[in-house]
Amino acid sequence: MRIGIFSGSFDPIHTGHAMIANYAAQWEGLDEVWLIVSPLNPLKEGSLPAPDDNRLAMAAMVARKCANVRVSDFEFGMPLPSYTYRTLTSLARSYPDDEFILVIGSDNWINFEEWRDYDRIIDEFKILIYPRPGYAVDKDCLPASVSLMEEAPQALISSSFIRESVKEGKNLNFFLPPEVFEYIKKNRLYER
Repeated sequence: MRIGIFSGSFDPIHTGHAMIANYAAQWEGLDEVWLIVSPLNPLKEGSLPAPDDNRLAMAAMVARKCANVRVSDFEFGMPLPSYTYRTLTSLARSYPDDEFILVIGSDNWINFEEWRDYDRIIDEFKILIYPRPGYAVDKDCLPASVSLMEEAPQALISSSFIRESVKEGKNLNFFLPPEVFEYIKKNRLYER
């Protein structure tokens, strides 16, 4: 199988994440997309995410409503911090019959050289870039293993915007899947 690996803190997962996962799984030649919830992002040091089980539960709510998308806690059993190259190579060893394709936003591609072993990721794995407003990527300058999801829908929503809005008591309908919004309120996440 060709499996898209869409990993992140998902703190919380929002409509933009859901759109990309659902789109990639259906329109980009992938058999599945795995939402891999990361316990600790090395590029986001200093900010502690919501508890792992909460972020995993919210990601599962989204995965259930998408086509060919599932949630994974694969990184929870790995050393911290979560380095993408380590995750991809571990997945390839654990599932030798599958091909893993990294799915990242154009905002991450712009800073990809900051990622640990970024050159090895490019050399050993395929990468799909989804466009994000304000982070243009020239597809003619991409390495052979990297392609741009040119037709993917775009939404300028960030998890930090969601967290701040929850703190301020804003109505987040249409920014979050309804069940995720209810889960956040019920579990009093991001209130302070």
